[in-house]
Amino acid sequence: MGSLFAELPRAVVDDAGLQHVGSPLIEQRSIAAGEAIVPLADRTVLAVPGEDRLSWLDSLTSQALASLAPGVSTELLVLDPQGRVEHAASVFDDGETTWLIVDRADADALLSWLRKMRFRLRVDPRDAGDEFAVFGGTRAALRSVDAARPGAMPLIWTDPWPEISPGGHGYGVADPHPGAERDWAEAIVTRDEERRIADAAARGELSIAGLLAAEALRVAAWRPRWSAEVDERTLPHELDWLRTAVHLSKGCYRGQETVAKVHNLGHPPRRLVALQLDGSGSALPARGAEVRVGDDAVGVITSTALHYEEGPIALAVVRRSTPVDAPLVVETDEGPIAAAQEIVVPPEAGATANVPRLTRLSRRPAAT
Repeated sequence: MGSLFAELPRAVVDDAGLQHVGSPLIEQRSIAAGEAIVPLADRTVLAVPGEDRLSWLDSLTSQALASLAPGVSTELLVLDPQGRVEHAASVFDDGETTWLIVDRADADALLSWLRKMRFRLRVDPRDAGDEFAVFGGTRAALRSVDAARPGAMPLIWTDPWPEISPGGHGYGVADPHPGAERDWAEAIVTRDEERRIADAAARGELSIAGLLAAEALRVAAWRPRWSAEVDERTLPHELDWLRTAVHLSKGCYRGQETVAKVHNLGHPPRRLVALQLDGSGSALPARGAEVRVGDDAVGVITSTALHYEEGPIALAVVRRSTPVDAPLVVETDEGPIAAAQEIVVPPEAGATANVPRLTRLSRRPAAT
């Protein structure tokens, strides 16, 4: 997808797709205002047709899908037997096919696993990436693209984050949640429509933004993503992902025992934090950069961004025991930088936790 947009003025494209078209900060504003859409070449599409598709996916994943109504957006996680996150997908059903939008890096592994789990059920998961592309933006902005197929429902997934979905549970204590005003949707379009969009953008008839801008808005909303926040140890509780991707009272699925035990009887061993980074330097930390309290390594950076209002920001996963008021330091190529911690998942997270709502830190300018 990225190569179709490589000829746009000032476009920067790499293997992941279109990174920006000259100014990621301006592009963030354009996305938030509903004036630009983003080619999401780092996403791809899996299609799951078949009469048993919803009950089958329900039995395999963290989300209650057996009664998912056509047109309703949700998301799922595939967990290992110890409750650790293996795969994630955005979910939309059109009444005949369940569509999964997934990170491209995870698509082959997820599809292979799904195909192994079919047994004799009436399902036929397939890679639909050659047929379809994915674009992101506000719901209003995506009205400019044709996500419809003849006689079929438009394929537009609306991000449920950060609302607490039925059966979910929110650990976050920030009030208001920084993602509360985020408007984000993803449209599945044909390759012909993708080319039409690229041609319209080249003529200046449609505004395009890059992946760097979309990622900055995601990080500012504390929205977890498989390709960023997930490692081989990740439990959904650690990322506040019970909020939208886990149904706590649905039937049995792999990893459910751990999900219930950690939620009801314990606390996740790690927790997601948001970081406001010292902006006096020019370097952002790399993913995997060490987060320290003094000389003690307590976690790692998972995502970073330069936000158009908040400046340099990051998400990190740290040990649960890390004090919430501890001054943190993050390693960069230019040396250590200071970071102010915001609580995403509190140390006391769990079903019985009684954690007061906290007014969140922000460097956004006050309304006038």
